[in-house]
Order: sequence, then C-alpha cells, then structure tokens
Amino acid sequence: MLGLGKKLVWTLGLLLLPAMASALDFRSVAVPKVVLYDAPSSAAKKVYLLNQNYPVEVVVNLGEWLKVRDAQGGLNWLEAKHLSSKRSVLVTASKAEMRLAAEANASLLATVEKDVLLEVLELKPSNGWIKLKHRDGVQGYMLTSSTWGFE
Repeated sequence: MLGLGKKLVWTLGLLLLPAMASALDFRSVAVPKVVLYDAPSSAAKKVYLLNQNYPVEVVVNLGEWLKVRDAQGGLNWLEAKHLSSKRSVLVTASKAEMRLAAEANASLLATVEKDVLLEVLELKPSNGWIKLKHRDGVQGYMLTSSTWGFE
C-alpha cells in the first residue's frame, strides 16, 4: 500500500502527464493585420496588432477564440479564424545564418537579421536545423535555436 506522500506524487504525475505530452501548437497570422485582445471577446480591450505570417503559440483553445503567446512572451486573445496552419518563424538571433544544407560547414546562402519572418518549408527539423524560405525567395537551412515559432 502506498503512503499518503507517494499517492499524492503519483496522482499529481498522472494529472500533469497530458500537459507534458502535448506538442506545442504554433500557427501563423493569416490576415494582413489581426487585433489581439485582453479577453476572449471583440468587446474586450484591444491590446495590439500582429502582422500577417507572425507566428504565435496557441496555449488555450476555446473554439472561436484562442489565447496565444507571442515571441516576447505576451499572452493575449484573438479570433481563431485569423490564424493559418501555415507555419512561419521569427528570427531571434542578431544575425542568423541560412545555409545550403543542414550542416554548420555547408555553404552560406544568406545572413538574416533579427525579427525577420521566414516561411517553414519542412515540419521535421534535421539535427536542430529547419528548412526555411525568405520572402525574397532564398531557401535554406537555419538552426532552430536562432528562431522562435517552431517546437
């Protein structure tokens, strides 16, 4: 028979398991501008705007309304219809390198500035590298640690 302390730890572990097992849910803004609110209602206080393709992490899903986290860690609400499953990332490194292959010694294609949005081309990273596309058409690999918006 388990002692009270062991039962409590075991029960807490079971309660936390679904939260730990769930994958991060990143999506991107599908419309030119989307309003973020401080509550799940269009009558709530408008907090700020996000531009098209900006990545967000969905942390609460109420169906028509989603609570999302942005790259700065802010939590706000937006209407679900304004998001796309199309994925993009935001460069967080001061200068991130885009390479021809998923290797540190591969040919350098471009150096990308902080806060630039890039389209995700492949959803499965390779050894910490992700295939991305710049709006100018350049396609290559970047370290996921240089970006925000990908697991």
